[in-house]
Amino acid sequence: MNRSKQSQSWFERLENLHPYEMMLYLGMLGSGLIFLFLVVAFMSSGLNQLEGLNHRIPVAFLISTFMLILSGYTATQMRLYYQEENIPKLESALRNTFMLGVIFTILQFAGWKELTDMGINFTGLASGSFLYLLSGIHIFHLIGAMIFALILLVQLRKTQEDGIRKLILVTNPFEKMRIRLFTLYWHFMDAIWLVLFLLFILSF
Repeated sequence: MNRSKQSQSWFERLENLHPYEMMLYLGMLGSGLIFLFLVVAFMSSGLNQLEGLNHRIPVAFLISTFMLILSGYTATQMRLYYQEENIPKLESALRNTFMLGVIFTILQFAGWKELTDMGINFTGLASGSFLYLLSGIHIFHLIGAMIFALILLVQLRKTQEDGIRKLILVTNPFEKMRIRLFTLYWHFMDAIWLVLFLLFILSF
């Protein structure tokens, strides 16, 4: 009986989700399955193919990982500043998150250049190909979040110039949900990259 009530309450919560929330969760589930499939394929291709070839993990990948971890912190700060109704700091945290995402993306391309210089090409060894494929798909997903961050930045800028918009921003549950969903997705992409990065390290 208790199980039935718990199951019913779970379905009720699911039905009460905002369409944007439902879309994000389904998107994250789909993305997670894609990465899971590719990671399994990557591991099946042989993680040790690059061992003993005097190769090393690209330095750019190391630095980009630190940048993404830092962006996770600034994304967390966004929710705190929103709760404090501190719009200037919220905008600053969002801008920092976006810029760290841009730096991460640039460093990923630099990492590909390092791989190429080491003789690891997209059309070479299977393990090497997966390094490009997995990091490339991750960038594609992160760019989607960065585009949304730009939209939020423009809206926050307009909000600071209009007292009524500011009041709506801090009192509207929809705005709170958008901030929460953005930070949730950003942390999701952080977690995906950390898993990929660990696998990349094991492949060298």
